[in-house]
Amino acid sequence: MVLVNLLPLIIGAALLPVWIIMTLFLLRTEHGVRKALAFVVGAIAVRLVQGILFGYVFGASATAEGEEGSSLIVATLLLVVGILLLVSAFKSWRKEEDPDAPPPKWMARFDQLSTLHALGMGALLMAVSIKQWVFTLSAIAVIEEAQLMGAAAIATYLGFVLAAQSLMVAPIIFCMVAPTKSASALDTLQGWLERNNRTILLWVSLIFGLWSSWKGIAGLMGW
Repeated sequence: MVLVNLLPLIIGAALLPVWIIMTLFLLRTEHGVRKALAFVVGAIAVRLVQGILFGYVFGASATAEGEEGSSLIVATLLLVVGILLLVSAFKSWRKEEDPDAPPPKWMARFDQLSTLHALGMGALLMAVSIKQWVFTLSAIAVIEEAQLMGAAAIATYLGFVLAAQSLMVAPIIFCMVAPTKSASALDTLQGWLERNNRTILLWVSLIFGLWSSWKGIAGLMGW
């Protein structure tokens, strides 16, 4: 059951176009594979820290307030997450700028990043990304609600983290396996994502905003 509940969050986190676009952009620079890998590693490291921190917070809450109190916290969090995503969908529909997208001047300097800077950039952008926070906290809440313990909880969260970054890792692997054939294919993919970024973001935010809102309301009502 926990995997079924995590699947929408995995899909939503993986489908955020701006992260794939940034990975593709780095792949086109000098030593692109190394920089793109560092970028992804930085993002994953922050997600792991978030998991440790908020996993501890939810666990302490369950110990202090009991199962019912913990369930109410999880339901409230999911409802707040749902509302934030629905607001994001509305802003996308209104054609407002994506607050999670890095400033254009940052993107213009991506080709000048060193591997270490790419690592830091991945960590920084993950740390300030509202939508990625939303999906990460929701995943932690779902795992906590399932009452998984110890190794099972850790393995499940690691699975979420790796799956959520899968669409960033896939083009890197493609470049490593077929460096000569990958260039044109990745250019085409990047162009398509840039043209359809707003549409993808709107539907991701709308679908997962409705899902999270329903889960939150159902939890608060005891359904």
